[in-house]
Amino acid sequence: MEAVKKAKERLRQYPTLIAHCHESAAKYASCVLAKSNLEKNACAAEFNELKKCLVKAAASSNTRL
Repeated sequence: MEAVKKAKERLRQYPTLIAHCHESAAKYASCVLAKSNLEKNACAAEFNELKKCLVKAAASSNTRL
């Protein structure tokens, strides 16, 4: 049950992590919404930028994704 408790604590941190990366998240969302026929890797650059930001934000707040 300890693992479940830790996972729930990490999930509670996600809104804060995404708030730190609001610019990257907005760019990724804009890319996805701009595509009428979304294909695999269509917004890979924006996604990788968002992922990098989230990992950095998680590391700075001593949590993991």
